[in-house]
Amino acid sequence: MLEPWVYPALTGVAVVSGFIDAIAGGGGLLMMPALLSAGVPPLFALGTNKLQSVFGTGVALRNYARAGLVEWSRNRLTVLLVFFGAVVGCITVQLIETRLLNVIIPLLLVAAALYILLSPRMTDQDAHHRVTSSGYAPIGGAIGFYDGFFGPGTGTFFTTSLVALRGYGLTKATGLTKLFNFTSNVASVLLFGLGGHMFWLLGLCMAAGAMAGGWLGSHSALRFGAKLIRPLLVVISLGMTGRLLWSYFAG
Repeated sequence: MLEPWVYPALTGVAVVSGFIDAIAGGGGLLMMPALLSAGVPPLFALGTNKLQSVFGTGVALRNYARAGLVEWSRNRLTVLLVFFGAVVGCITVQLIETRLLNVIIPLLLVAAALYILLSPRMTDQDAHHRVTSSGYAPIGGAIGFYDGFFGPGTGTFFTTSLVALRGYGLTKATGLTKLFNFTSNVASVLLFGLGGHMFWLLGLCMAAGAMAGGWLGSHSALRFGAKLIRPLLVVISLGMTGRLLWSYFAG
């Protein structure tokens, strides 16, 4: 039984988390520790976080789509593989040890942060693509698996890979990232919900905060573009790196 104060407190955290997620991803860096600190069991924290996130990401996706930054038809195969990958990831996470990922993932996040800082591609200008949309689909599916399995840094991995491999400008890549994030979140909600690992009332309260944050974050990204997205991606990547390393060595 959760204390009454948990509902408004975590709804407030969800506003900030949704804002960060809409721009750079990584809102779980705030949301998951907040859920665990409030006494939510780990699997329920994962499920409830996905429930609130799907609403915030959905609002952000709508805003990016209305701005013409989401190419629906060209990415149908990627959406399908992201969904399938997330389903497999959600099932797998309940079967094997994930602690080793607390060391592996920071290395990938640091690499992503360095790419974001140093690459001349990290602008709002489209560049020559290195793989086709079909060629990118398995990569998207692998990131979807990771999101269902573990999660931190998923938005960063989607955005960075879309810029590096598909040649999208940073704001367009961020918009498309929301489509893939929304897909993996829907898959995760279905799996955690069917498994009974969900605090529905808490998740729906938090969803209201996440939707407000998602609306504010996506409008900010559309207004300021790469000037806002690029530094926030770096900060979030390094923040998640520190958090994961601290969790590993403290645990």
